[in-house]
Amino acid sequence: MIPAPQPVPDAVPTPSPDDAMRALTPRRIVEELDRYVVGQDEAKKSVAIALRNRWRRLHAPEGMRDEIMPNNIVMIGPTGVGKTEIARRLARLTGAPFIKVEATKFTEVGYVGRDVEAMIRDLVELAVTQAKEEQAERVHGKAAVRAEERLLDLLLPTERRKSGFAGPMPGFSPEVSADEDGAGRTRERFRGMLRAGTLDDREVEVDVTLDRNPTLQMFGPMGMEEMGINLQELFGNLGRQRKKRRVKVPEALELLTQEEAQKLVDVDAATTEALRRVEQAGIVFIDEIDKVAGRGGAEGRGGPDVSREGVQRDLLPIVEGSTVMTKYGAVKTDHILFIASGAFHVSKPSDLIPELQGRFPIRVELHSLTEGDFVRILTVPQNALLKQYAALFASEGVALTFTDEAVHEIARLAAQVNAEVENIGARRLHTILTTLLEEHLFALPDGATSETITVDADDVRTRLAPIAQNRDLSQYIL
Repeated sequence: MIPAPQPVPDAVPTPSPDDAMRALTPRRIVEELDRYVVGQDEAKKSVAIALRNRWRRLHAPEGMRDEIMPNNIVMIGPTGVGKTEIARRLARLTGAPFIKVEATKFTEVGYVGRDVEAMIRDLVELAVTQAKEEQAERVHGKAAVRAEERLLDLLLPTERRKSGFAGPMPGFSPEVSADEDGAGRTRERFRGMLRAGTLDDREVEVDVTLDRNPTLQMFGPMGMEEMGINLQELFGNLGRQRKKRRVKVPEALELLTQEEAQKLVDVDAATTEALRRVEQAGIVFIDEIDKVAGRGGAEGRGGPDVSREGVQRDLLPIVEGSTVMTKYGAVKTDHILFIASGAFHVSKPSDLIPELQGRFPIRVELHSLTEGDFVRILTVPQNALLKQYAALFASEGVALTFTDEAVHEIARLAAQVNAEVENIGARRLHTILTTLLEEHLFALPDGATSETITVDADDVRTRLAPIAQNRDLSQYIL
């Protein structure tokens, strides 16, 4: 059954990160982060202040706004302790454009690799897509009305010749539609049948647009990526084709609604809004920045550290504030928030070039996870691992439960393996749970002997303890 489309007025304003931030005080931001990230209170506090300061800047006296620089942050800590998750959740809280990049993907200009400005161009692409999707959502009601009318044109016998159909429609007399006085009543009768789901099994032929734009991306020095962008702009329309597809009525209505929504999207307005959001609210998360840091003063001796320093110097103007050309227009990076992270096992933050250090004034250390942290990670967050596995088992009609002793035993084993093999933080829990539940996951649904599976501490020890105690074996399995 297809519900009647409800028109949505165009006057609804586009929600912006600025509006979302109004109610997000630093304390509220930390509370929201606590729902997904366990511990790391110091890091949460720092990012909450940095995020709120962006809203404060936009509401400062106009003459001071451009003078207030963002509080860029360096997160220092081992892998798997929540650095990336904190940054990702920040962006979701505000609806801000967010992108994560690995510093090791970039190389100094002059070497083979990506230009550091590519991160800003990618951020703009994401923001434009986001803005277009929001507009399409707002005009969905109007698009559904138009799509319904197009679908009725395909279904009505009087329109069948125009649509390439031949022969009468089963169960309907063409003489009825041939009567002009009854055409309106016929159309409304079909509209009622369409909304009631009576026509769901019927097939129609619709034209759909296929976007087969060639991917032209070039890597190299001296702005070659912009050349790739220009070529894609030049040849993009060559890949757009229309193709006839024969589908059932519900799918046809969905396809036509999507197409009508795209027609109603104001691309220029979406692009303008996207550029504004990137400049005022964009977040760039640079992971593994420690991998491009020098090591104990090795710079100046040649070798790989020369390229590392070159990447830092290429990053500097982007973080410092510069103008990056994209296919949508120029973007200023002065007020984009940059969050860098790294384990800094071999190098240390002071091994970064001084100019780059100065552009990341906030440094927070994230601590290694303890056994107690693992217990909370398994049970407390909204997306806790035990809740995820319970949902997987529930899809097979089986209830999965863990005793408290089992949860503590899993946490103890994870902490033990992290300490003895390699510390990969909370990611160790994924491996341990997969190994623990492997037989059950394989047996479902054919081998299920009960509607409830309860995992206790003995089950955990029987399955995992021998592997954890054998260090050579645990390296490969856990």
